[in-house]
Formats: sequence, C-alpha cells, structure tokens
Amino acid sequence: MALNSVNTNVGAQIALQNLQVTNSELAQVQSRINTGKKVSSAKDNGAVWAIAQNQRSEIGALNAVKDSLQRGQSATDVAIAAGETVSDLLLQLKEKALSATDETLNTAARDALNEDFKAIRDQITTVVDNAAFNGVNLLDGSQTAGFKALSNAGGDTITVADEDLTLSGSIVTLGGSDEIDTETNASDALALIDASISNVSASLARLGTGSKSLGTHLNFVTKLQDTLEAGVGNLVDADLAKESARLQALQTKQQLGVQALSIANSSTSILLGLFR
Repeated sequence: MALNSVNTNVGAQIALQNLQVTNSELAQVQSRINTGKKVSSAKDNGAVWAIAQNQRSEIGALNAVKDSLQRGQSATDVAIAAGETVSDLLLQLKEKALSATDETLNTAARDALNEDFKAIRDQITTVVDNAAFNGVNLLDGSQTAGFKALSNAGGDTITVADEDLTLSGSIVTLGGSDEIDTETNASDALALIDASISNVSASLARLGTGSKSLGTHLNFVTKLQDTLEAGVGNLVDADLAKESARLQALQTKQQLGVQALSIANSSTSILLGLFR
C-alpha cells in the first residue's frame, strides 16, 4: 500500500472496521452466554421473538386451566367421598327398615330401631351439607349447573354435573320425616331406601367418570404445556457449548484485530524517514 498521507490511513480504517465487527459479535456471544438465550429481545430476531412471546402467553394461560381442572377434580372427589358415605348410611338404614318390618317386634324394640333410623337418616343431611370444596358443593342442590372447569386457553369448559343427594329428592327418595315406627312405615321406607341405593350408585358412577375426565384432561394439559415450553426453548435458547467455543475464537480474533490496528496506526511513522 502506498504511503503518501498522514491524514488518511486506509489500513487503519479497515482494521478498525474489522475490529468493530468482531467486538459486535463478541458482545452478542457474551449476551447469549449471560442470558442463555440466542433471542432475548425483539431486536435479536423480531419474528422468532414474537412467536415465542405468543407461546409464552399460551403457556401462562394453561396455568389457569390447570388450576381450574384441579379445583374441579378436588370438588368432585369430595363429592364422591361424601356420596360413598351416603351410600353406606343407606345400607345401614335398609338394615334398620328391614328389621322393623318384623311383625313380632315389641314396642320397645321398634322404638329403639326407629331412633337409630332417624339418627342415621339425619346424618345423610349432615354429610351432604358438608360435602363442599372451596365453596363448591355438588351434592346439596346449590350447584345446579355443575362445575365448569376450563379446558383450554380459549375459555371452553368441561362440565361435571351436580348430583343432588338431599333427602326427599330425585336421587335419595327417602324423606326427611320418614320413620319406621310401624310395620307399614317400615315397608314404605324400605322401598324408598332400595330405590335410593340404586340411584346413589348411579350418581357415584357419574361423578367418578367426571373426576376421571378432569384428571385425564389435566394430564393432557400438563403434557401440552411441557411441549410448548420445549418449543419455546428450541426457538430462543442458545447452544452454550457452541457459544463457548465461538467466544474463544472471537476473543482471539479481537486481540489480533487490536494488533492489526496498532500496526496500521504505526505505519505512517515510516513517512518520517523521508524527512531525515
């Protein structure tokens, strides 16, 4: 290269440009190593960042879906536990009612059976009234629309229908005032209890299916969320092994660039020899 000016050092300009490029690449690599991401902001790659941000929104929304499904599953499981207790109480009531149909019972024995019967009958109401989870009771008739759990980020729902197990209802047909104080009343109560046992069994089957449905969908949503997170990682995460190797190369290149710039800057001093 011809040396004829101290005002314009083309070699130094080229060396500086190359050094600036190296420094820019080095800063990018250091950012990737520091954050663990190759796309940490929109200026790194606007299209990829936008896609990743949308997926992050979906992942966040699925947390709400999981919470809703878990609440629904808990409310349903509480209802199942209470329903099974009601079924057990009905079995006890059947035994008492059947015993009371015996025409040979004396008054004292019948009265004792009736007192036991009424205590067990009233216990059904106590169980049903306390079968609530987080304010949701699927057995007392208060949740007529059932429990609607979120199924996706779009707001769609999965419904578990309520099962009204209150006395004198369509499922537990035994009335709150029914007794077995006479043989006739005992026979009538026995028929109502038999129907109630069958109805409660069907209700428990439906609740069990609902709980299983919520659990299955919860597993799916969890897997979907994991898949989305992995997809976001594929889009934005840096290959740290690769970046580490690149860092070493760029640091060496930077040192060489500094040396080249130093040489280019000192080359103009050769012109001084012309004036000696």
